[in-house]
Amino acid sequence: MSSLFRATALAAAMATALSANAAVDLNAPIPVGPQVKVGKLANGLTYYIQRNTKPEHRVELRLAVKAGSVLEDDDQQGLAHMVEHLAFNGSTHFKKQELVDYMQSIGVKWGPDLNAFTGQDETIYLLPVPTDRKEYVEKAFTVLEDWAHGVTLAADAIDKERSIILEEARKDKGAGDRVQKALRPKVFNGSRYGERLPLGKEDVIRTAQPDALRRFYRDWYRPDLMAVVVVGDIDPAEAERLVKTHFAKLKNPAHERARTYPEIPARTASEAFVYTDEELPMNTVTLNYPARLEPETGTYGSYRNKTAGILFAKMLSARLAELAQQPNPPWRFAGGSDGPMNYRYRAYTAVAGLGTGSAAQALKALEEEQQRVRQFGFTAAELERARKEHLNAMENILKERGTTDSVVYANEYLRNFLMGETIPGIEAEFRLVQELLPTIGLDEINAIARKAFPQDAARLVTFTGNTKSGPAPTEAQLLADDQAAAHAQVTAHVEKAVAQSLMQRPAAPGRIVAETRDEKLGLTRLTLSNGVQVLLKPSGFRKDQVLLSARRFGGQTLFDARDLPSAKSASAAVTAMGIKDFSPIDLKKMLAGRNAEVGFQLSPYMDEVGGHSGSSAEDLETMFQMVWLRFDGVRRDEGLYKTFKDSQLQLVRNFTAMPEMRFNEAFVDAMVAPNPYKTRIFDPANVERMDLDRSIELYRQRFASAKDMTFILVGDFDVAQIKPLVAAYLGTLPTPDLHIGYRDVGIRPVRGVVKKEVLAGTEPKSIVTLSFSGPAAWSPAETVRMNALVEVMTLRVNGVLREKRGLIYGGGFQGGVQRIPYEHYEIGVQLPTGPEKVDQLVAALFTEIDSMRNDGPTQAELDKVKANFRQRNAKELQENEYWLYNLQGALIDGTPAANLLTINDMSEKLTVADLRAAAQRYFDKDNYVQVVLKPETGAQPPAVASK
Repeated sequence: MSSLFRATALAAAMATALSANAAVDLNAPIPVGPQVKVGKLANGLTYYIQRNTKPEHRVELRLAVKAGSVLEDDDQQGLAHMVEHLAFNGSTHFKKQELVDYMQSIGVKWGPDLNAFTGQDETIYLLPVPTDRKEYVEKAFTVLEDWAHGVTLAADAIDKERSIILEEARKDKGAGDRVQKALRPKVFNGSRYGERLPLGKEDVIRTAQPDALRRFYRDWYRPDLMAVVVVGDIDPAEAERLVKTHFAKLKNPAHERARTYPEIPARTASEAFVYTDEELPMNTVTLNYPARLEPETGTYGSYRNKTAGILFAKMLSARLAELAQQPNPPWRFAGGSDGPMNYRYRAYTAVAGLGTGSAAQALKALEEEQQRVRQFGFTAAELERARKEHLNAMENILKERGTTDSVVYANEYLRNFLMGETIPGIEAEFRLVQELLPTIGLDEINAIARKAFPQDAARLVTFTGNTKSGPAPTEAQLLADDQAAAHAQVTAHVEKAVAQSLMQRPAAPGRIVAETRDEKLGLTRLTLSNGVQVLLKPSGFRKDQVLLSARRFGGQTLFDARDLPSAKSASAAVTAMGIKDFSPIDLKKMLAGRNAEVGFQLSPYMDEVGGHSGSSAEDLETMFQMVWLRFDGVRRDEGLYKTFKDSQLQLVRNFTAMPEMRFNEAFVDAMVAPNPYKTRIFDPANVERMDLDRSIELYRQRFASAKDMTFILVGDFDVAQIKPLVAAYLGTLPTPDLHIGYRDVGIRPVRGVVKKEVLAGTEPKSIVTLSFSGPAAWSPAETVRMNALVEVMTLRVNGVLREKRGLIYGGGFQGGVQRIPYEHYEIGVQLPTGPEKVDQLVAALFTEIDSMRNDGPTQAELDKVKANFRQRNAKELQENEYWLYNLQGALIDGTPAANLLTINDMSEKLTVADLRAAAQRYFDKDNYVQVVLKPETGAQPPAVASK
């Protein structure tokens, strides 16, 4: 069935279904679906329980508290967040670091797994735990209970945590933080939401007394403001028993403070706000329309309004994106959203990231498009595309329901508790969307638009950015430009007709000339008549997901150094111009309602193809067609290329404003020995040297032939059904002769000890980067040893440098052993800290490195790493991405694909001696690079570089 016929038939079916249910009361609440048990204890605590076996032997636990920074008293600003930190540092059943130590011992990693966050209206604690042992789950519920009412908040723990929180605040300092602090009071129009940020005030963090923290904890951590979420591989009856056992005894305080939500005052007059900062990487203009009090009611009518709002946002965003594709566009990107400001208020905001144009040009284009919508509305074709896209998205979720990760459901139930989002279950929700979509017409969408941005609404017009390309507008000028553009004379939007299909299926398909089967891994290998190889791995890991990959040796370094600017930009430039006869905008229109995407990439040493699609025949064929067309030719569009190049140039120039980017460039300069192929990432001169025809020529040199390509497909498909598509498209790809191989162009790290200090930025903020590198013998086993060493050193970073010394907020080592273009290793760390702490941090890092070289890890540390590897490996073996990555790696490295089944076995055999030996190999103290960022203010560059 064609997509057009299917959509027409579906629309008719939906209309029939709606007429049969015309008596539905839009004011009636949407009931909770049968997939989840929602209950409430006598003390007011809400709980959600759902059994879900993706991933197996794991349960996602959450404790949500309807309390955040907006509830803080004046002497508590930042203490909601501090209480959250202290919940991990002493409670009724876990002293000091016992909680983190225990969770790490059972494979739960601090940070990626065990974590928490504080917002303005909520605090959320996250605890995923394995369920293969009953005591793990029992103890996890004890952790939740302690967080709810057993946090100690001891004076010594408070004092120790101050420095960690101040380092967290320091980590975020910079131009982005400065502009947000200046802008939020304006956007929230004087509301408390503009003032009470979770990180609070540093002087409060430094001096807060324990009584102030205990008062916040006592006032707001109470059962009537809490929810416990349990989603995973657990018996629901047992989960409910545990909830009641651990939480039924909690009591609310005798004299409760009222939990109120601050208002956001309506703006009464338009105003402008201009903020310039030379470290901002981009200039933007924004239109902020008045806040509207529209809390979620949970009714059918509310859901209908939300659905209509989604359609409106899709159509408006498509129009604004289309303007970015024209010659001399008014912006690099733009978007409009009528979305939530918080749990109760909504507002329309339009933002444009400027390119070569001025703020006045961008405002004019934004206002004109809004005026076009007000006067003429959207078109039937736009609405039809938006309906298809939304229905397709919902259908994908429906198909995936049996393999949806527990995290997704846990987050959904948090939203239900915090903001009232409905949870009818995807089956009921999909039926509702089917009923609603054909009844939401253009008149309703256009009315939503006029409500979102009324003609003469009081609004806040902002400009934020730097003055590198010219002076910033004044506030008076900005407001005048906007008011002049708001009443522009416009004409109706004209829809351009686009084809309904990418291409016809090749008339003469290729043939499958050989087929083999690997029963152990569930793999089918096909050899096609053009020489292309295909590796098929059907799986049930994720419904409606098919992943595609192909890699071969080649890449940018095959070309002369003078061609690097064009080679590096070739893939992105070709993509920016579209495919076949379709511009990117036309392609998006034509593919509305389909789930397929493909990308080609020239990496330094590889030619790479990647893609994904849904599992339907239409989606799969669309993905294969996009692969075929990318090999068939390049769409040349000088206008779109100029827009692309101008955008890249502006991006590069702007990013040099950021101290962190200048620091990273300096690190690469210090790390890598001089080489003509060593190019600076943010060098405007390289962008200027990009050439359209040369980029196309270089791209076509590598992607006019599929010779030596092995396409790997992993996911939700049937081998017999996919074979005809494989033969038709991959079997007819051109395969003329082509040089296959990579070229080692001699890029090497420096030798010896190199120390460099970089002065950039004005904030009291430093970054310490330490990197070790050198030759190494690559093997799968050595990769496992390196991974384990990295994990142990990360334990040390957080356990010693953060928890014991208070030198950092957090971080970790990274490293790997590489085979291409030569066998070598890299291991290192990058940590933000205070300028006054740099020497202490460097010394502490080397103390831990020396300890690892001399003694290796403790057995307890190694056991923690092994436990996490076990948990992670069990989860990853049920993921399409993991199989695709490892199958592709096996092909490139020439190793048995079956190794992916034994990775965990290799890690289980690791010993303390193995890691001590690895540390001695990789932490070569006669060969490392140390680069430190320090602020420019009050600093002087060293007279002589230290080496």
